[in-house]
Amino acid sequence: MSRIGKKPIQIPEGVKVTLGNSSITVEGPKGTLSRDIPKEVEVAVESNTVVVSRRSDDKRGRSFHGLTRTLIDNLVTGVDKGFEKGLQIHGVGYRAELQGPTLRLFVGFSKPVEYTIPEGVTVTVEKAVNMVVSGIDKEFVGQVAAEIRSVKKPEPYKGKGIRYVGEIVRRKVGKSAGA
Repeated sequence: MSRIGKKPIQIPEGVKVTLGNSSITVEGPKGTLSRDIPKEVEVAVESNTVVVSRRSDDKRGRSFHGLTRTLIDNLVTGVDKGFEKGLQIHGVGYRAELQGPTLRLFVGFSKPVEYTIPEGVTVTVEKAVNMVVSGIDKEFVGQVAAEIRSVKKPEPYKGKGIRYVGEIVRRKVGKSAGA
């Protein structure tokens, strides 16, 4: 039995969970999210908890059990508190600035890279080198943060580029003059 899958999900105050035929909709103070439920699992809403159980014990059913529980938990957490992903810019002269719905990144190219921020997430820039991507959908916040990071990934020799907060970049030793 999946240890994660059998944990019930607590529904906080102000969050409403609605089950459809093969989907679940979660409404909260920050917005509304919905997701399709795989046919291998069964979802039940009991008072202020959501319980996920599997219909069969085959490999596919076991695979979807914990995954579905975690995805539903992310929906509940997203509409209640939201998610954030932090990014840092390292490098001399590297910086970011917001111009309306566009994020301009000055990361060593001849022209600034312009990234249009999609609907559903917000990006804030602090001190020109720290960015925070926030929203209610965990997958979408992570995807937008990954797209911003992919503009200039941290390189291993000097560590310059865009990295996640807390990310450790393994540094390499450069060339040395031989005798």
